[in-house]
Amino acid sequence: MQLDPIDRRILRLLQRDASVSHDDLGAQVGLSRNACWRRVRALEQAGFIKKRVVLIDPDQVGLGLTVFLMIRTDRHGPDWLDQFAKATRDIPEILGAYRMTGDLDYLVRVRVADVAAYDTLYQKLIRRVEMADCSASFVMEELKETTELPL
Repeated sequence: MQLDPIDRRILRLLQRDASVSHDDLGAQVGLSRNACWRRVRALEQAGFIKKRVVLIDPDQVGLGLTVFLMIRTDRHGPDWLDQFAKATRDIPEILGAYRMTGDLDYLVRVRVADVAAYDTLYQKLIRRVEMADCSASFVMEELKETTELPL
């Protein structure tokens, strides 16, 4: 499926507010409610829309500390990677885990309440996965955080 300008506009608007009605969405892109619904459904079936979620303010739920873990390993086999991937998926405070190029092997993004909660997470992770080096950086100020892709 190729995205046309209307599809892109629909996706941009849904990224900002997935709860918008098909009537309102259609009005904003110049389509009828039914035509808009068909477009959204086609975008979902084609995999452009993975899921619809609610974004929660982390400070409001007591998860005000973002931590980035920089991980280096001396093991690069598939067994270690499977173990690491499973550990990152199983620990809910880990919001993202990325295999990197360059000097760093993995970058992990974490949300926790405070430094003590981070230490608990760190202890849990190192019990599950052997790492050569793990260092953390604590976010002091969040300048930009978005889920919107630049369409």
